[in-house]
Amino acid sequence: MESGPRKSRLFALGMVLAVAATTLTWSSTDAARAGASTSKKIPASAFKDHTGITKTQVKLANVSTLTAGLFKGATVGAQAYADYVNSTGGVNGRKLRLTDSDDHFGGAGNKQATQSAINGDFAMVGNFSLEDSYGGKLLAANPGMPDVSVVLDTTTNKLPNVYSAVPLNGGWEEGPLQYFKKKFPKTLHYAASMVAGLPSAETDWAGEKYVLGKVGFKVIYEPTYTVSTTDFTQNVIAMKNMGVKILFVDQMAETYASALLKALSQQNFHPVVILGAATYTNTLVADSGGAANVNGDYLQQNASLYLGQDSSTIPAVGTFLHWVNVASPGFKPDLYTLYAWLSAQLFAQALKNAGSNPSRGSLLQALSKVTTFDGNHIIAPNNPAAKTIGNCYLIGLVVNGKFQRHDDPPASSGTHGYRCDYQYVNPPAS
Repeated sequence: MESGPRKSRLFALGMVLAVAATTLTWSSTDAARAGASTSKKIPASAFKDHTGITKTQVKLANVSTLTAGLFKGATVGAQAYADYVNSTGGVNGRKLRLTDSDDHFGGAGNKQATQSAINGDFAMVGNFSLEDSYGGKLLAANPGMPDVSVVLDTTTNKLPNVYSAVPLNGGWEEGPLQYFKKKFPKTLHYAASMVAGLPSAETDWAGEKYVLGKVGFKVIYEPTYTVSTTDFTQNVIAMKNMGVKILFVDQMAETYASALLKALSQQNFHPVVILGAATYTNTLVADSGGAANVNGDYLQQNASLYLGQDSSTIPAVGTFLHWVNVASPGFKPDLYTLYAWLSAQLFAQALKNAGSNPSRGSLLQALSKVTTFDGNHIIAPNNPAAKTIGNCYLIGLVVNGKFQRHDDPPASSGTHGYRCDYQYVNPPAS
């Protein structure tokens, strides 16, 4: 049975993807207003603040939970992009110098490391921690300190000095649900999902359930499971007896999802299975008991097949994988690695546009003008300035134990391989 940090890592992954799978659609006018509003909130003192930056280098801090290797990918991804951009001469001649700090899975540690960054680094980049609300309080008190990271805490995420390449919001995209509705019309009134027994996950699920209902799906089974759950046999038997025809596994982290897929096979029960980004890993098939237990399952997510399947058609995937291996030879990238890589890329893009003598204030101003970002197509386009995710997504299918694209436009298309139909649906109370 798993314990401690490993269990929390799994829940964090499921929690992140449940939110990251959703999208918000803003008009260009909304985005412009958001950027203008953010610019007004930048303290005048920030435009004179050159902490951590010289003519030759930029000091950056990454504050993540590294204990037990929890979110090591966050430091690897940020360092990988720093190595990549430094190999090209840096940003406007300045090399990125990254220091990583482990918050030791504690609020006090996160707060201490964040304060250290505020005191000596130009910005924070690529952080990932379950404890980011503690550092968030310091960021709120220091609005001139830039943080370019994927943030779990919703209050911190809304701060005007926090920017994300993948802004985490509630709700769900309508596009993939409409796709599955048309493909499997007989499943509409027999949907199910497994929900992590955490307040945040349950809130996310409430938003997803609302969108499912709006599209026409009726959820007939939605139990919660605990962090210690390793066997889903009873859940599978219950679903089989109830006549479930489509099972949404998008909220489950890989270890839980693989246990569920094993149980489905053992009970010879085969509903349509919809996987989410939390299950897109190099280990899902093996952990699920082999290809036969996963073949035919669908995948929907807002990113490319960045673990390698898209490397021949999206050059950014190959670049990402190469430099991750440079930063940490043999390391297997995960979602956190991608998040940090994208965070560092967004930071570098803004720094390049922040002027010849950039300050923390001019960096924040440059970030407030980034209204579209896709990491050179490695993810679907998002709007960092408006703190929203776009409406594009990818449909995948597991064939012979391998993830592959399915019914998606080619990477050479105008949408760069993503489906961009319908829009995001927000629950009324959100």
